[in-house]
Amino acid sequence: MLVKVGVVGYGVIGLRLAEGVALQKDMELVGVADVGPTLSVRALAERGMPYDFYLAVPENRAAVEAVGVKVSGTLEDLVEKCDVILDATSAGVGQKNKAIYAQYGKKAIFQGGESTDVADVFFHGYANYEKGLGKQFLKLTSCNTTGLIRAVDCVDRAVGVDNVMITIIRRVADPGDYHRGLTNALKVDKVPSHQASDLMLIMPHIKATGVLVHTPVTHGHIISTNIKPKKPVTREEVIEMFNEHPRIRVVRIKDGFQGNAAMFRYARDLGNPRGDMYEIAVFEETVAIFEGHIIFAFNVPQEAVVIPETMDGVRAVMEMQTDRLEAVGETNKYLNLR
Repeated sequence: MLVKVGVVGYGVIGLRLAEGVALQKDMELVGVADVGPTLSVRALAERGMPYDFYLAVPENRAAVEAVGVKVSGTLEDLVEKCDVILDATSAGVGQKNKAIYAQYGKKAIFQGGESTDVADVFFHGYANYEKGLGKQFLKLTSCNTTGLIRAVDCVDRAVGVDNVMITIIRRVADPGDYHRGLTNALKVDKVPSHQASDLMLIMPHIKATGVLVHTPVTHGHIISTNIKPKKPVTREEVIEMFNEHPRIRVVRIKDGFQGNAAMFRYARDLGNPRGDMYEIAVFEETVAIFEGHIIFAFNVPQEAVVIPETMDGVRAVMEMQTDRLEAVGETNKYLNLR
């Protein structure tokens, strides 16, 4: 029987989660929910309503129907029909929605913007899949942390990791986020960044610290990483580790992959919807061994990178697969990851 999944919050992440679920052959997308006729909801109507739409704010029904969106029911109607809800609402809203999910006895997975205490487990598909098995509520790591943990976990499982130091050059907003303002400035956060702290929550055996710099760009983050491994390793071995990971793409600067904009353009040229890419991209020329430390930098496509791990979360809470590699392997297969 297919696992029935609903998406609440049809925005930057939610619309991508809906497409991710629709690609999973062992899941059924029951529908999506939002509060009104946002641009994403208007586009849904213009696309011919490929998904059923549920309205979280009933008094907005007239406004939603005026733009051609057929309303299939309320938020509660969607929740009642589902096994799992993927909550991709704005930070703080998911915490309020949790009461509805609990009332109907449903499982839910929250995105990185929510506080960690919203869930039973802070979750990452590769790093701690087993901890999510059978739980009612999971919370995903943020986009940056998701990509960071993928890379660190990849090295850790091969040679062990003692500690990691990171520098994050973070895009300041998603495309279209006018509320962030029009700026020409960089902004530095205090050490440690939340990504380093969150990594230690997921992987408590690793010490981590790092700095984060906000930059006035919208497509992707770059993370510079310094890992102290527990075993000696060569540069070639590190590159091979990354090449073997289905959610890590190794690219070369000399081939034209000079940074975040090049990755976004390449994803569009591949024909990926909206220029999305699920993989993080390690720049091969940045991989080095310095005084026994592994140095490398990688790109994080912030709008789509969390989709695979969210699919892993559905598999964990529903115990569709109890083996970690089997679970992530199913997700990778349906998302067409190597």
